[in-house]
Amino acid sequence: MTTAITFNNWNQISGEFQMEDETKGARSVLEWAYHSYPEGEIVYASSFGAEAIVLIDLIQQVKPDAQIVFLDTGLHFPETYEVIDKIEARFPTLRIERKQPKVSLDEQAAEYGSALWKRDPNQCCQIRKVIPLKETLTAKQAWISGLRREQSPTRAGTEFINKDEKFENIKICPLIHWTWDEVWDYIREKDLPYNTLHDHQYPSIGCFPCTQPAGSDGDSRAGRWAGSGKTECGLHTR
Repeated sequence: MTTAITFNNWNQISGEFQMEDETKGARSVLEWAYHSYPEGEIVYASSFGAEAIVLIDLIQQVKPDAQIVFLDTGLHFPETYEVIDKIEARFPTLRIERKQPKVSLDEQAAEYGSALWKRDPNQCCQIRKVIPLKETLTAKQAWISGLRREQSPTRAGTEFINKDEKFENIKICPLIHWTWDEVWDYIREKDLPYNTLHDHQYPSIGCFPCTQPAGSDGDSRAGRWAGSGKTECGLHTR
C-alpha cells in the first residue's frame, strides 16, 4: 500500500479529509482510499441499501472500475436483486461480484436443520455472511462500508478509518456524518435507482426471513431480527 497506516498517524490522516464539502468528507475519504491502496487491495462490501446507493455513485466518480462485493446469502428479497441489476446497468464499468457461501441452503439445512435463522441467527449469519466476507478480505488490505453514526447506538463511535480486529485490516466508512434525510436527498437529486422496499418502512434491508418493517423510533436497525435482541449480522462486531 502506498500510504501506510500505523495508527500513530491516524488523527493526521483523518484531519486531512475535507469535511466542509457537500459530501461531508465522503468523497475526500474515497479519494484518499483509492489513492492509498493499490489495485486489488481494496473492496467495497455493499448491501445495496440506501447508503450503498450513495456510496456507489460517489465511488464510481473516483474509481469507475472499482471492485464491489455483495454477500449473496440466497435469502435476499427479490427487490434487492432487482436494484443490483439496475445499478449494473447504470454503472457498467463497476466490477460487482455476487459472493455466495460455499454452503448451499440445502446443505445448511441438512447439517443444522431447516430454518437455522430462526433457531440460531448468529450461526446463520456466520455461515452466509461473515465467512464469505472473510474469504473476500483475506487478500485485501482494506474494505469500505456504508456505516453511519446515526444508524444505531452500536455504530455511534464509527470513524472514517477503523482498525478492523475481526478481519485484521482497515475498514473505511465515508458516510459516518450523513443523516438519513441527507442520504435520500442525494438519491433523489441524482435520480438513482434504489430498493423499493425503502418505500414501505424498510430502512435497513437484509435477508427476508430476518427483516421486517421498522417503526419510527429513530433506530434504522429496529426491523432486523426483531424481538431477538440481535442487531448486527456480525460483520461489524468483534
